[in-house]
Amino acid sequence: VQLQASGGGLVQPGGALRLSCTASGFTLNSHYIGWFRQAPGKEREWVSCVSTSDGSTYYSESVKGRFTISRDNAANTVFLQMNSLKPEDTAVYNCVVDYVWQCPFKVMDISRYKYWGQGTLVTVSS
Repeated sequence: VQLQASGGGLVQPGGALRLSCTASGFTLNSHYIGWFRQAPGKEREWVSCVSTSDGSTYYSESVKGRFTISRDNAANTVFLQMNSLKPEDTAVYNCVVDYVWQCPFKVMDISRYKYWGQGTLVTVSS
């Protein structure tokens, strides 16, 4: 069982990136899937979440209107499309999956979720 985040990189302010969270060893259904981020020297922050049961999506105020979470069931993958990126979006982004804890996720310790994986680094800089 593995959860792998990818798609991070260096982008200029105002640019866009799409992160992917791919599950292997289990199928992403009847789950809550979310993204967290942690900037250097700062506390972890919840970013976005989707409920696979009804497709409801949730966003933190800091990314609402700029980020979009979506799913590709055939690919067993969840995406985070990040537009209009700002330097303050610079962070390591992790995806997590849980059966019980619902969106929006409130527990910041990602190791407490059912599945979580290594993060992907997003750097927004000119």
